[in-house]
Amino acid sequence: MIKSRQKLGKYQIEKKLGEGGFAGVYRALDTIEGVRVALKIPYSQSLSSDTLEECLKEVRMMASLDHPHILTLKNAEFIEGHFVLAFPLAEQTLGDRITKRMSMSMGLSYAEQMLEAVSYAHERRIIHCDIKPENMVLFPNGDLRLTDFGIAKIALRTLRASGSGTVGYIAPEQAMGRPSFRSDVFSLGLVLYRVFSGKLPEWPFSWPPPNYRALCDRVSPEFVEMLRRSLLMEPQRRYRNATQMLGVFRRLKSRAILNNEATANAGKKKKTRRDWRTLRYQQFLRNYGKSIDVNGTCKKCRGPVAESMVACPWCTSDPTLHVRETRFPQVCPRCEGGMKLDWPYCPWCFGGEFELGSTRSFTDKRYTTTCENEACGGQLMPFMRYCPWCQVSVQRVWKLTGSKDKCRACGWGVSREFWSCCPWCAADI
Repeated sequence: MIKSRQKLGKYQIEKKLGEGGFAGVYRALDTIEGVRVALKIPYSQSLSSDTLEECLKEVRMMASLDHPHILTLKNAEFIEGHFVLAFPLAEQTLGDRITKRMSMSMGLSYAEQMLEAVSYAHERRIIHCDIKPENMVLFPNGDLRLTDFGIAKIALRTLRASGSGTVGYIAPEQAMGRPSFRSDVFSLGLVLYRVFSGKLPEWPFSWPPPNYRALCDRVSPEFVEMLRRSLLMEPQRRYRNATQMLGVFRRLKSRAILNNEATANAGKKKKTRRDWRTLRYQQFLRNYGKSIDVNGTCKKCRGPVAESMVACPWCTSDPTLHVRETRFPQVCPRCEGGMKLDWPYCPWCFGGEFELGSTRSFTDKRYTTTCENEACGGQLMPFMRYCPWCQVSVQRVWKLTGSKDKCRACGWGVSREFWSCCPWCAADI
């Protein structure tokens, strides 16, 4: 057992900072360099002969990480039978910080820093496996650094084997022993939801989680959608890694905060108009959200749009002005529309056949009908333009469930109550 005032090599133990199921953390004085450090010392029972070699391998990996938002390993050595890891001493953890009042701008700064850190790791094929506020330490000037790379995976296996520990910030599939980059994305989503809403979602992670209204009052609908996608139960529907999630965050960052100073100074009239539009968009989604797979917003008017649309139905802008994230596992390189892995053709644009990686077929609850080509009979989703199986042009007149309105030009379903133009052909309605 490590005690206060105990000497371990050049380190003078001052106090215990915390402990977990794998290791204890202590504040200590480096008597040679004259600086205070944080020592992580795994419990002797956590380092069996079976795990020691793996632990050394993970520590070498951790020492190779060089990023401003990943905590640097200062030293690692065996001292008097203890495996001692020395790190720079932080002021506090993010877990400590979020118990106090925090500005939204500071929350965005922390969010970007943690996403950058995990993105750096994912680009090097490293999964963290234990992303949580307690593993994010804070230094002066709002500097956040992520800790416990490598060691986290060993700790997780130790906890699982002992039957202890809680779900906390762990993705469901990771708790079942199948971690991936998308598991880290889920954990990031939980941390960010906790930062911006004040509450941690809990199993079974149904949407909307606790404090959803408070979240919507603080951040934009697009930012809420980013969090929702990161917290989907099906891993394949989340962002594929932290790098993709970071890209979305950076596009939304400048307009993520609601009721900020710039908005407050814009005047009552402008604020009223924005609020009216927001209510209108929300009412539309309540009426027709199940009919259209909304997956983004228009940059110009911020109205909800879907990747099947060729124009914004709210302001008539073209799809290049739409910020959207496909709900499919890949995108067409021509039109950037989403595609399933078993589709040889893009259903949104006309072009050459794609080479499939396997012959496996995937089910999808979004299929509603079949191709009219008798030689095909493949399943179709609403508002597809071409059959993804045979590339025949879809002749079906798609309806907008809940609306009797039709576009005079293409005949497809529209909503004159809400829209200014047909999103399927861009004609006036």
